[in-house]
Amino acid sequence: MPGVVNIPTLAELNVEEVRVSSAVLKAAAHHYGSQCDKVNKEFMLCRWEEKDPRNCLNEGKKVNECALNFFRQIKGNCAESFTEYWTCLDYSNLAELRRCRKQQKAFDNCVLEKLGWERPELGDLSKVTKVATSRPLPENPYHSRPRPEPNPIIEGPLEPAKHGSRMFFWSW
Repeated sequence: MPGVVNIPTLAELNVEEVRVSSAVLKAAAHHYGSQCDKVNKEFMLCRWEEKDPRNCLNEGKKVNECALNFFRQIKGNCAESFTEYWTCLDYSNLAELRRCRKQQKAFDNCVLEKLGWERPELGDLSKVTKVATSRPLPENPYHSRPRPEPNPIIEGPLEPAKHGSRMFFWSW
C-alpha cells in the first residue's frame, strides 16, 4: 500500500553510544580510519545504493561495534599516551596539530608496539577503493528514472517553418 512507512522498532535502533569528544575523534582518526575502513565503506555503499537509512541498520550497527571495540583497545593498551595526545589537541586548538607532535609520536609508538597498528601514510585513507559486499545489488542502484521512449521517426520531407524562424537576432 503506497504511503505506508515502516518505522524500525526501538529495539532495532538501540545501540551503545560512542561517547567521545571531537578532540578524541581527531586524535584517533588515522588509526580508526585504518582499523574500521571496511565496515565504514560498506555502510556508506549501502547508504548510497539504498537511499534509505532504514535498509542499512545492520551495517550501521557494525560501524558502531567497530568504533566501540577500537576505543576499548586504545583504552586498554595506550590510555595514558592517548589521553596526553587528545588533551594537547583539546587545549591547543584542534586546527594547530603541530603543537602536539611529541604526544602524537608517543601515541603512535605505543599503538605500534602494543597493537601492531601503523599510522597510515598521508592520503592513504582518501584513496578510492572497491568494496566487496555480500549484499544483493538493488534493483535500481542509481535510483534513476526509466529512459523515455525515443522520438518517433518523422516520415516524409521536412519543410521550413511557415512564418520563418522564431529566433530574433539583434543587429547593431
